[in-house]
Amino acid sequence: MHYNYQYQAMATTPEHDVRIAKMKFSSVYPHYVSKIEKKGRTKDELHQIIQWLTGFDSAKLEECIQREVSFETFFAEADLHPHADQIKGVICGYRIEDIQTPLSKQARYLDKIVDELAKGRKIEKIMR
Repeated sequence: MHYNYQYQAMATTPEHDVRIAKMKFSSVYPHYVSKIEKKGRTKDELHQIIQWLTGFDSAKLEECIQREVSFETFFAEADLHPHADQIKGVICGYRIEDIQTPLSKQARYLDKIVDELAKGRKIEKIMR
């Protein structure tokens, strides 16, 4: 028997967008590390894909963690990769390409590439 699962486009709410903006990168980063390490990936690989997306090297990432920057500040300081818009699919119940709020979309880009890394996707494929 074949199941065809369809994801409905979900618009983010203003409350969701504010919550994402105010969330501290330093509070989410350990979850990224834990998620990828449980699947046999390394922190270096995580940093590599984050650097591809944001332009931040490991020192800048550490600085963002120490400063406890919000996602709003994190992405305001980032130099988003020109191919970031090629990150598509569903993450946390949201179809990335349907998210209208730029910051929420950028946060989901990051979530999606971390998820891809954890699922074993090759680095070269993640860095489109």
